[in-house]
Amino acid sequence: MAKSTLNGVELAYDDITPPGAAQRTVLLLHGYSSNRAEGWKRTGWYTAMERRGMRVIALDQRGHGESAKPHDPAAYGRLALAADALALLDHLGVGRCDVFGFSMGTRTALQLAIDAPHRVSNLILGGVGEKLMEPRGSELPPDAMAEAMLAEDPESITHPFLKSFRQFADEQGEDRAALAAFTRADNPPLDRAAMGALPMPVLVVAGARDEGAGDPAGLARLFPHGQGVTLPGCDHFSVIPHASLKATVFDFLDGVLGLDDEFPPFE
Repeated sequence: MAKSTLNGVELAYDDITPPGAAQRTVLLLHGYSSNRAEGWKRTGWYTAMERRGMRVIALDQRGHGESAKPHDPAAYGRLALAADALALLDHLGVGRCDVFGFSMGTRTALQLAIDAPHRVSNLILGGVGEKLMEPRGSELPPDAMAEAMLAEDPESITHPFLKSFRQFADEQGEDRAALAAFTRADNPPLDRAAMGALPMPVLVVAGARDEGAGDPAGLARLFPHGQGVTLPGCDHFSVIPHASLKATVFDFLDGVLGLDDEFPPFE
């Protein structure tokens, strides 16, 4: 683990290079109320990628894990989160890499790709689908997640989705005031036009039981070179450690999802 002050905040990260020359580099962006150790290391992604000769860079996004945890919603704009990730790549001397975001991390990954498309070889969006483009609060009140994080008694939370995230945050020992501030950040909608101009291959993948995601294929259609995959038997939380997700991601990176004929050379 290392820490550096980048983009004005202290960020904790791992930079793991396998023995010998790395075949490729991947940046991992975890989900809400998670962190790099829980989201990527414990679930087997570090080991799986190291076995494939990949250099793994994973950071705790601000408000999470061992990174800075301001309690001001203004600190958590999506542009700032993407700038954190780019600053880390600059700090580590990485010009271009694969980017894999899960759940909340997909928003950071998308913004990074929009802001600096030349830095992203392949873009992987996990745990999301077409509902990513729906307005915030379309199914829950806008402040519901913040209120769940700040509730004195987690048993008072009646919505299963909110309660699961609160329990997860408690299990990880996360700063719930920071997580509440995170959800209160004022972010504009994702830019559909910019997403539709992204030049890199994009994989959108979610579990069939992930009711909050929506259809991955519906989101994938927004990209010129998008592929949507639904994994049977998985929900939002069980999909990330699942072997089927690893197989799908590695097949995508290897160009064997039936997409290689669609993707133009991207040097």
